[in-house]
Amino acid sequence: MTHDVLVLGAGLGGLSAARDLARGGADVLVLEARDRVGGRVEQTDLPDGRRVQLGGELTGAFQTAYLALADELGLTIEPSYVGATGERTTFLREGVRRGEWMTAAERAEADRAEAAFCALARTVDPDDPWSHPDAAALDRVSLAGWLRSVGAPEAVVRHRALFHLGLAAGGVESTSLLSELRKIAASGATGFYDEEAWEGLRVAEGSATVALRMAAELDGRIRLGAAVTRIDVAVGGCTVTLADGERLSSEAVVCALPVGPLRAVEIHGVSEERLTSLRRQRNALAAKVVASYPGSVWAEGGADGVAYGEGLLGSTWPQADGVLSMLVAPERIGLLLAAPDDAAVRADVLAELGLLYGEAAVRPDAFWVRRWGTDPWTLGYVTHWRAGDVMAVGPLHGTHEPPFYVCGSDQWVAGYMEGAVRTGRAAAAAALGDRAAAGAGR
Repeated sequence: MTHDVLVLGAGLGGLSAARDLARGGADVLVLEARDRVGGRVEQTDLPDGRRVQLGGELTGAFQTAYLALADELGLTIEPSYVGATGERTTFLREGVRRGEWMTAAERAEADRAEAAFCALARTVDPDDPWSHPDAAALDRVSLAGWLRSVGAPEAVVRHRALFHLGLAAGGVESTSLLSELRKIAASGATGFYDEEAWEGLRVAEGSATVALRMAAELDGRIRLGAAVTRIDVAVGGCTVTLADGERLSSEAVVCALPVGPLRAVEIHGVSEERLTSLRRQRNALAAKVVASYPGSVWAEGGADGVAYGEGLLGSTWPQADGVLSMLVAPERIGLLLAAPDDAAVRADVLAELGLLYGEAAVRPDAFWVRRWGTDPWTLGYVTHWRAGDVMAVGPLHGTHEPPFYVCGSDQWVAGYMEGAVRTGRAAAAAALGDRAAAGAGR
């Protein structure tokens, strides 16, 4: 059977593309390797009804594509952890600190560097960073290297390093300055990372519910357990081959596979330049951990549940009442993967939580680990741009080569759910436009 469009991957990017394609009148089929939809969004419910997010969960006011989709699906947007009462916690090698750990002079230097960073970010077009007159030079230097070049003391570099461990997007010593400037320019260049802009909101029903509601609309148009091994692209018709040897035909293909797993897929009929750009992208090999408690145990010691650390955990933040999210950064994931079993991982994490938040934090009711960096269908979490990567990937990033269209969080400036939805809907619009033009030309 031949379809108008085959969509590869049932994450937020693939589902948002497929939904718009179907609404536009295309005969679409989504192929997903897993036995569930959602990709890097996943959720589970506790016996008391609380919903726990095991993948992406946060959004912000400037992330308009994701918010608009949630509204279309009848979902509710509410404030996230940002602005919660209590003090922040930092786990330094020297010990745990509650509240500000830098001196007043170091904080002033951090503010000065941040102002200079934002001024530079406002010179970068997030949609076309390659057009910046100093693009190559900005891409060659790391964020840490730039901080030192503007005279920031090592405490400021360390402060940013802690944050990047917490974000699990790659360390400051290796992350491209241009990639960071591009990312912050996209959100308005109001700080090194404006938490309100990036993480101030969430979907009350759960981010994975966004995927589930789209899947419900696409009932009968999604095949699970369908791993793609080969894509043949031609104007006269495309063919997608599955792991079991089955071949499916379509007029066009929308590829929403993460860039890591995509490297294992044979692709024919797409230019070498486009394939080189796709395969040059990287994802951060991170993991997410979640623990639930009867209540917000971190508040007992005056903490707000937000922590950054130099241990196994890069960050923690309150996902909901009594539910704590955590990220393990690329620089620390080896510690998690080397653990002999899940019990050892649990023991390591809880020991660190005890140091951060006290004895009650070592006794969760439930505990989950998602190794997104080694999951075969993701091989990463958010996008990771090492120094030199922005120029190496080049301006083909996120572009299409009809009838081969590309979408997914990797195809936006910084990953995230916004990138998946934004590029998914854009890919659908491009494919529908090209179909309409082809029909008019007949």
